[in-house]
Amino acid sequence: MNLLAYAKRVLIGRPMRSDAMGHQLLPKRIALPIFASDALSSVAYAPDEVLLTLALAGSMAALQSVWVGVAVAIVLAVVVASYRQTVHAYPSGGGDYEVVTTNLGRSWGLVVASALLVDYILTVAVSISSGANYITTAVPALLGYEVPIAVALVVILATLNLRGTREAGGAFAVPTYLYMGAIGLMVVVGFAKMATGHLGESPTAAYDLVAAPGHADGLAGLAGAFLLMRAFSSGCAALTGVEAISNGVPMFRRPKSRNAATTLAMLGLIAASMMISILVLARATGVKIVDDAATQLTYQGVPVPENTPIEPAISQIASAVFGQGSILFILITVVTGFILVLAGNTAFNGFPTLASVLSRDSFLPHQMVRRGDRLSYSNGIVVLTVAAIALIVGFEAQTTRLIQLYVVGVFISFTLSQLGMIKHWNRQLRSRQSGQERMAVLRSRAVNIVGFMMTGLVLIIVLATKFTHGAWITLLMIAIVFGIQISIHHHYETVRSQLRVDDWNARRALPTRVRALVLVSSLSRPAMRAIAAARASSPTSIELVSVVEDDEEENKILRQWKASGVPVPLTLLSAPYRDIASVILQYVRGRRRAMPTEMLVVYMPQFLVTHWWENIVHNQSALRLRAALLGVPGVVITVVPWQLGEDDVVEGRQRVNDPFSRVAAPASGDSKSRTEQPGTTRSESPTEENA
Repeated sequence: MNLLAYAKRVLIGRPMRSDAMGHQLLPKRIALPIFASDALSSVAYAPDEVLLTLALAGSMAALQSVWVGVAVAIVLAVVVASYRQTVHAYPSGGGDYEVVTTNLGRSWGLVVASALLVDYILTVAVSISSGANYITTAVPALLGYEVPIAVALVVILATLNLRGTREAGGAFAVPTYLYMGAIGLMVVVGFAKMATGHLGESPTAAYDLVAAPGHADGLAGLAGAFLLMRAFSSGCAALTGVEAISNGVPMFRRPKSRNAATTLAMLGLIAASMMISILVLARATGVKIVDDAATQLTYQGVPVPENTPIEPAISQIASAVFGQGSILFILITVVTGFILVLAGNTAFNGFPTLASVLSRDSFLPHQMVRRGDRLSYSNGIVVLTVAAIALIVGFEAQTTRLIQLYVVGVFISFTLSQLGMIKHWNRQLRSRQSGQERMAVLRSRAVNIVGFMMTGLVLIIVLATKFTHGAWITLLMIAIVFGIQISIHHHYETVRSQLRVDDWNARRALPTRVRALVLVSSLSRPAMRAIAAARASSPTSIELVSVVEDDEEENKILRQWKASGVPVPLTLLSAPYRDIASVILQYVRGRRRAMPTEMLVVYMPQFLVTHWWENIVHNQSALRLRAALLGVPGVVITVVPWQLGEDDVVEGRQRVNDPFSRVAAPASGDSKSRTEQPGTTRSESPTEENA
């Protein structure tokens, strides 16, 4: 084992069999910290954003923060009630994407998918950046190192998720429950002291807020109403993460839908209670949250120094309740920072799962649907990690700047999902139903109608209040992701149409006399080209070899083999750990040991694309397999290339040597393997291409 493979085993763990997937399913006690950590962690920064926004209109405006929190809690309750119906109606794991695609069409489904993918990336960036800020608050010596701390935390989180969903959930359960317990203790003690008149003041209670220019009249007038709506839209960050449960239903233990719905209800109740309680205590202790202390705060009429520390709301409340520097104060500050880091775990479960669904539908690279050694969607985890780190570095881990990009995507998906569910219930009403069933459908539709109206209104408010503050960047990112998905799907459709074998008799290979192994994953055109090349070389024996991971793949290749009528025996190799290269290497070595006096020729179909950038959406694993086979003595490797569109040239449907043609014309009658030319563009897999 080389050093890289050894390091991978230490960090990720030993590979797991495909049939061990059932052991990775989550009970509710583990699912809650995995899926709810995002919404629960928003209690740590959503109140700060509400107070920060209202502070622009002065002290009297900041007192309205509790009512803003109540409005957010009402929206949260409606959204939770709506998604409880979604997990029952669509338990396959497609979530909002499946609901919208099924009921509103593919294009709207891709809009939702793009919005969710962007929102998951922002979830990691915002939560990790906020966690890094809490860490530097608890350890002042780390001030100025927020970016490297945040990047390191993202890498650690990704590594834990690469080890497997259940293992990551077990690691995150204890700190999440510890966070809920610590905040719960602070709220109970705080309310008790408030009732008895013994509640202390926050470190910023003695300061006075100075209204910003344009807000001297507080919340009166159009400017005040706009500011109030902006505070509400910032507080709606508390709703992010709710949709992740609808995407993760397949990860729950049976009964999956009921367990997911129960977890949703628990999430909504806990998050709403915590947020309102913190805003009440913030008002009672006189918490002030500002962006620029020197211009927004005064002490006895004198502006405060520019470097006056402004701690997060939870830290200030903990100081008022338990005392600055006390053990409980430190505990609350530390676990809050920790839960903000773990909040990104919701995205690390939602993003790869959604990406796998989109990959299955050919809107993202097919590599995204493959599970890694630990049965997690490792490619999706890696993509999410890289994208989140790019945002963190680009925005210097500043939560206030990043959160302006937040919420837009999730409320686009909320609104379209509610509309899709309304259409779903309308279709149900057109079918024959009993009176009781019809009443149940009418109630469900009423919930989704209320949800659609409320989330649509919030989306309008968010776009109106945050567009110039950074929401336009989110919309641009959504548009880019949407365009990428359309391009990938178009490419796969082109590939699929050209790989399809339309006439089995016309594609049969001619008799040959060469001993050979032909590696195939399906009997597509590249595979038939490789079979023809092998038989034309006159082998003494010939054998088709295919590696299958499960019964579905085995049945598929058997059906194709029987339908093709190719007079070549087929050998199927099992890969329970999905390590195709190792299985093929072991089989080839076994054949060499069995017949050491004969030369073994391995034919490998090679799939060539037209443009270099198209390689990104195809596997390149054949390069590793070919390198491994080169190390086996006595084995000759023959690469049989097949390029998109070349059959049109060969069969006369496209002019040969046309300089404006998208596909270069091969030599006439060339059906054998060709010498690779410099600059040839290719995309490979262990056989030809799993397109």
